[in-house]
Amino acid sequence: MTLLHDTGLVYGRYLRQSLRSRFALLFGVLMPLLYLVFFGPLLTGLPLGGPGSSWQVLVPGLLLQLGLFGALFAGFMIIIEKGQGVVERMRVTPVSRLALLLGRVLRDATVFVLQAVLLVLAAVAMGLRAPVAGVLIGFGFVALLTVSLASLSYALAMKVRTPQEFGPAVNAVSMPSMLLSGLMLPMTLGPGWLDALSHAMPFRYLVDAMRDAYVGRYATAHMLYGVLVAVALAALSVTVGTRVFRTAGA
Repeated sequence: MTLLHDTGLVYGRYLRQSLRSRFALLFGVLMPLLYLVFFGPLLTGLPLGGPGSSWQVLVPGLLLQLGLFGALFAGFMIIIEKGQGVVERMRVTPVSRLALLLGRVLRDATVFVLQAVLLVLAAVAMGLRAPVAGVLIGFGFVALLTVSLASLSYALAMKVRTPQEFGPAVNAVSMPSMLLSGLMLPMTLGPGWLDALSHAMPFRYLVDAMRDAYVGRYATAHMLYGVLVAVALAALSVTVGTRVFRTAGA
């Protein structure tokens, strides 16, 4: 009960900050929205090597791209708070270190799911047709991915001293992750060696599972692997993030 109470306090504090900045909330969805508007029509009618329309292939990837890039850069806030002394003041409170992390990452998950809803609504206006259950499953994957990557992002931010150290490290992870996960197009369209290499990227399994969900296929191997990888990655990331928060005295 104490953990839930502490998490709720931290979550409420940061969620209020995010909701007060409506411009930032809308701006965060801008990049995947541009991909949707300017890249999506290029795929209409093209054979993409799977069931469903081009929108059912593209939109799941854009949703995960939203969580990937947004959550990985969430740690910038910790760096700013360290400079302002906010983290130091939190050290002297009795709030659980796990709650300090969970409150932040749950706020991030809430924000990115809200942005995902906006993106799906825009996609529906452009021609996306997907089962409601599949769309809701997709939101679940976005939330789990956000929890995972935000936890790791905050952990990294606690270890570095300046944004100049944080930014290049995140870019070194985000770009290969996007290219090797098949976010934009299925990796099966590429050569065999590239498709095989992409299976070493955990996000690949989330993408495949979401694309199955968007065509109404729920009892598949892709869905099973996607759920297992998403849950395992979230559990591991929260564990790592909590340990860093404790040792760093956040």
